Amino acid sequence: MSLPFELRPNPNPRSQAEREAVLAAPGFGVHFTDHMAVATWTAADGWHDSAVVPYGPFSLDPATAVLHYAQEIFEGLKAYQHADGSVWLFRPDQNAARMARSAHRLALPVLEEEDFLASIDALVAADQAWVPTEAEQSLYLRPFMFASEAFLGVRAAQRVTYCCIASPAGPYFARGVHPVSIWISTAYTRAAAGGMGAAKTGGNYAASLVAQQEASAQGCDQVMFADAAEHAFVEELGGMNVYVVTADAELITPELSGSILEGVTRDSILSLAREFGLTPVERRIGVDELLEGIDSGAVTELFACGTAAVVTPIGVLKSEQGTHQVGSGETGETTAALRKNLLDVQYGRAEDTHSWLRRVL
Repeated sequence: MSLPFELRPNPNPRSQAEREAVLAAPGFGVHFTDHMAVATWTAADGWHDSAVVPYGPFSLDPATAVLHYAQEIFEGLKAYQHADGSVWLFRPDQNAARMARSAHRLALPVLEEEDFLASIDALVAADQAWVPTEAEQSLYLRPFMFASEAFLGVRAAQRVTYCCIASPAGPYFARGVHPVSIWISTAYTRAAAGGMGAAKTGGNYAASLVAQQEASAQGCDQVMFADAAEHAFVEELGGMNVYVVTADAELITPELSGSILEGVTRDSILSLAREFGLTPVERRIGVDELLEGIDSGAVTELFACGTAAVVTPIGVLKSEQGTHQVGSGETGETTAALRKNLLDVQYGRAEDTHSWLRRVL
């Protein structure tokens, strides 16, 4: 039987005027709705105490395990309002499956798919008024769980807290869809074989921050990581997967190696490739191979993808060896077409031929 997420209404929700002010310019990840879904797991009782409750802070003991050993995982997905007022999720079963894989890697309890989806359904229903209606806006959903036991011993926690919060979101990049510049880091790596790279856990993102600072110091928007062993093969950006479009109509992305996050958008684009006359390929991509391909014209487009930013064109790669402009430096035709197709499906403007959408409201 699935967990019940009964609504305990917020006695002091934001006023309509406050909500409308937020929705007029939501930004990304800075405003939050009136409620959150929560549940508790203990080794003795399993999952229990599930509900949708007023949004608010947690009270944590200074010895709470997550503060010391970073035993936590999270997900990210969006709710989209269609023209008829209905609200839909995009492939949430894949987020549930990935969260389960992450839980196994971090020695956390698995939240079953039906409970994962029930928490999101209940939260979106409670905060339906917060779902944005403007173009390319959505309600960003952030399910996460963390070790909440107060204990300093190094072992898997015997008390875990699950929560899902929601945030009205505009475009991830405030200046809109423009090609970004990428710094290829050889000083830092995101993850290594046998590590946590395939799990969606905060430590991987923390590891990317100093490299992001390095990229910013080089005048770039984002950082690209190479493999940890040889620093010779493309892995991913700090929070997005990477795709290469070639002159002979191949759509190439680095193969899953255990150190690369298996993105939902990444998988969706692989499924769409043949519909756009492209041959999808998953394999290792050498950094030198990529740069030589860009310079020779064999690589015609390069883009990053993820839930938050959807599809983002890459116009320039920079490294210690120099600067490499991808094609004209502008958004490529294939990149734009894939991005438009994904958004059209997500917002109900195109037929969902892959049965990727799940109706919430």
